[in-house]
Amino acid sequence: MEPEEALGAVLRSLRKQRGLSQEALALDAGVERNYISLIELGKNSPSIRILFKISKALDVSPSILLASVEAHIQESQKKKRQVRKADR
Repeated sequence: MEPEEALGAVLRSLRKQRGLSQEALALDAGVERNYISLIELGKNSPSIRILFKISKALDVSPSILLASVEAHIQESQKKKRQVRKADR
């Protein structure tokens, strides 16, 4: 899994956990709704400045957000290895 895809999945999950729409998150973060959508789809990578704004809007530290992305990538890689072992 690519980092952009993992960020999108984590962002979507956090947003939904907080009961926010893409529009509400975008408004809180000071960005366009379609930008949030593109990030969630893994089609866009936010700048560090935007990442900080989104983190603040989600009430999570940027380091926790990135650690969640890293964990998501590692879990995805672990699942792929398990599938490969099962296919042997």
